[in-house]
Amino acid sequence: MSINLSEELLSFLQKSPTAFHAVYNVKNELEQHGYQEVMENQTWNLKPNGKYFVTRNQSSIIAFSIPANPAKGFMIGASHSDSPVLKIKENPEIIEQGYVKLNVEKYGGMLCAPWFDRPLTIAGRVVVKQGNQFVTKLLHIDDNVLMIPNLAIHMNRTANESNAINVQTHMLPIFASKGEKGIFLSYIAKQLNVNKEDILSHDLFLTVREKGVFWGMEHEYISSPRIDDLACGFANMKALLSAQPKSHISVVAIFDNEETGSLSKQGADSTFLYDTLQRICNSLQQEDYHIMLSNSFMVSADNGHALHPNYREKADPINQPLMNQGIVIKYNANQKYTSDAVSSAIFKDLCNDCNVPYQTYTNRSDIAGGSTLGNIANSHVSLNTVDIGLAQLAMHSCFETAGAHDLQALVTVMQSFFRKGFFCEKDGTYHLD
Repeated sequence: MSINLSEELLSFLQKSPTAFHAVYNVKNELEQHGYQEVMENQTWNLKPNGKYFVTRNQSSIIAFSIPANPAKGFMIGASHSDSPVLKIKENPEIIEQGYVKLNVEKYGGMLCAPWFDRPLTIAGRVVVKQGNQFVTKLLHIDDNVLMIPNLAIHMNRTANESNAINVQTHMLPIFASKGEKGIFLSYIAKQLNVNKEDILSHDLFLTVREKGVFWGMEHEYISSPRIDDLACGFANMKALLSAQPKSHISVVAIFDNEETGSLSKQGADSTFLYDTLQRICNSLQQEDYHIMLSNSFMVSADNGHALHPNYREKADPINQPLMNQGIVIKYNANQKYTSDAVSSAIFKDLCNDCNVPYQTYTNRSDIAGGSTLGNIANSHVSLNTVDIGLAQLAMHSCFETAGAHDLQALVTVMQSFFRKGFFCEKDGTYHLD
């Protein structure tokens, strides 16, 4: 069962080279299971037992399932759709020394070295003028279009000792051997079967061509692009589709731009979650929004670092998660993660009820770690929240590694989570029903 689910994930990742494609694929899956799209620019007429979703910027999505009886709160699973990547700049051609290169820049805190010597292609969205409309077209070119070649060891004898990578000079992909300014848009126009003159702008990225794979003596590992964090978004979606809410509204939120601080209209630091929850309450004529929030709980699901067997000194002396050993609960004293005694206790109890193992992650006290969307979203919608994820290696590489069996554990727990309701009896006393 867990292997089949991981096979589905690898297929989903292959079809989702950018946040735009990921949200498009989530939309399709939701619609196949009876979810209806509601628009931010239209009135919402929501019904009990209804299933709905709303998108913003084509790269963030919030889906929700309403119980038959008046809802008492929200049970929210949150993750993000974006991954560190190289983005193609406007007017990208750099023509010199018999090559046409593309001008690119980093998006997010990426590991640069894995991008060298790999077949690359182009994916993202293009805005085309059609009459008086600006139409967005998704693009994913199924071909080996680009390469960023390494410098030979003979010309860089210290490459294996120290190798500072300058994105502006060292990571410009080769696109062609000849051409002139405008060749890139001409190529994109041909791929989309539109006129070059009608292309006004684009959000296009480099993406690796390799498909995700199982590996290990017993195929116990998976490696693929974009495991962080589409694996958690995929798991939350699968759990939502199979869970029937009883007292609370089940919500899956997948935000864009977490890798750059969530500072966008569609990020966790936007009003997207607040706006959606508020409109749900208004449409259903529910009791006070703030009472609903007090009886709500959020699971912020974003992958965590597994212990690396070749770099054990980088891990905390005690809290050292392993792949295929269960869900990771993430802690940080400075609230880079939202987990505290209350939220982690509730999540641990959920895991115990489902017979799903869990682990704990903390940074070394002398090494600064990352953060995630949970605490950012809480600045707009204040909830009891726990930060969790799946253990993985090579985070922020263009080809990451995780356990083949952990995905099933997360789906199992989130299925139970969406069926339950969280209630605050008073500050400091809570229960799940």
